[in-house]
Amino acid sequence: MDMPTVAIVGRPNVGKSTLFNRLVGKKLALVDDRPGVTRDRREGDVTFGGLQFRVIDTAGLEEADEKTLTGRMRMQTEAAILAADVVLFVIDARAGVLPADQPFAELVRRSGCPVILIANKAEGGTGLAGAYEAFTLGLGDPIPFSAEHGEGLGELHEALTGALPKRDDDEEDEDAPGGRSLKVAIVGRPNAGKSTLINHMLGEERLLVGPEAGITRDSISLDWEWRGRRIKLHDTAGMRRRARIDDKLEKLAVSDGLRAVRFAEVVVVLLDATIPFEKQDLTIVDLVESEGRAVVIGLNKWDLVADQPGLLKQLREDCTRLLPQVRGVSVVPLSGLAGDGIDKLMQAVVDAAEVWDKRISTSRINDWLSEATSRNPPPAVSGRRIKIRYATQVKSRPPHFALFGNQLNALPKSYTRYLVNGLREAFELPGTPIRLSLRTSQNPFDKG
Repeated sequence: MDMPTVAIVGRPNVGKSTLFNRLVGKKLALVDDRPGVTRDRREGDVTFGGLQFRVIDTAGLEEADEKTLTGRMRMQTEAAILAADVVLFVIDARAGVLPADQPFAELVRRSGCPVILIANKAEGGTGLAGAYEAFTLGLGDPIPFSAEHGEGLGELHEALTGALPKRDDDEEDEDAPGGRSLKVAIVGRPNAGKSTLINHMLGEERLLVGPEAGITRDSISLDWEWRGRRIKLHDTAGMRRRARIDDKLEKLAVSDGLRAVRFAEVVVVLLDATIPFEKQDLTIVDLVESEGRAVVIGLNKWDLVADQPGLLKQLREDCTRLLPQVRGVSVVPLSGLAGDGIDKLMQAVVDAAEVWDKRISTSRINDWLSEATSRNPPPAVSGRRIKIRYATQVKSRPPHFALFGNQLNALPKSYTRYLVNGLREAFELPGTPIRLSLRTSQNPFDKG
């Protein structure tokens, strides 16, 4: 099968060429703040987290007569859309949706080609607010993105994986027993026993292990099957505090591990049960949560623990106190060396993936919101009470909710924590990151 084609389209100066350069990994396309720098279609081959495709950078879409230079540039862009297998429709999140975006969104929609909507320049609160305006284009869930800083690459990879035509071997994978592979990364401090655990899962000495910390350098990807479910395991290098890393190779290895986290669906953070919850363990969980991945905590070397029932109860209490951002996360004792607890760990992984992918209807969310705000109303600011009128889930993986109302930018963090904890409890979302976006009405006459 020929390499599939992805076309990047949008108004001038929304960051298409910066996105093109980010995908191909080189500065092939000229980038400037002035609109209209790109005129011809520029192509490049991309290898992106196991995906391979040809990407086309196009001129900015503008209304113009066909005989003019701008009109001919538009025709080139339309030709690229017709030839593409997937279209990346880019808007400027800081500017929001402009009238000029609408006709081109309609053009892309009429093409019948799968469309991924990218809200570029979405850094900061202003950009995120503009990203959610993109829902009005009717092109599906927008991906908040920053081509300049590489933010949102995991979500883009996920969207492209679903949209690109599958190669023959991919189609066989989908139809095979167990279906699509669940991507699982094993991370932790050096010498937590990650490679030993994976060797026992595989039933062979596939990975080099030993008492020395830091043996693993590359992020190794391995195919495995558990109870008929296809699993793609990623063993990663041990993660230490950046200040303690002097060796350039180790820095590269840790960076490779971070990439594995970004492309995983569930991340098992492996702790040494004899010295659990050190500061670096908490930092690693925080990193996984910030990347929006489902989390499971494995307490390895459990066979070396004396008072197992007492310690397990204590560590679960510690986990609730130290890691409120993943409240309810599964904590599974195991021994990678003896092979104990692997079934319980994998069941927790599969359960975490289901929670991470959960969708909740808008009606259920608003029934909950009405009850939550009646029980504990939002506070008043300058004599005017904050009102939350409406809520909806804008995406899953991880669950992401948007609240609409007035003065939400003044909502205290304690109240947003109350709402997040309420969502987690009401809709059974233990251990997964929860995102909450606040959308304040821009109508100056809206007095609520």
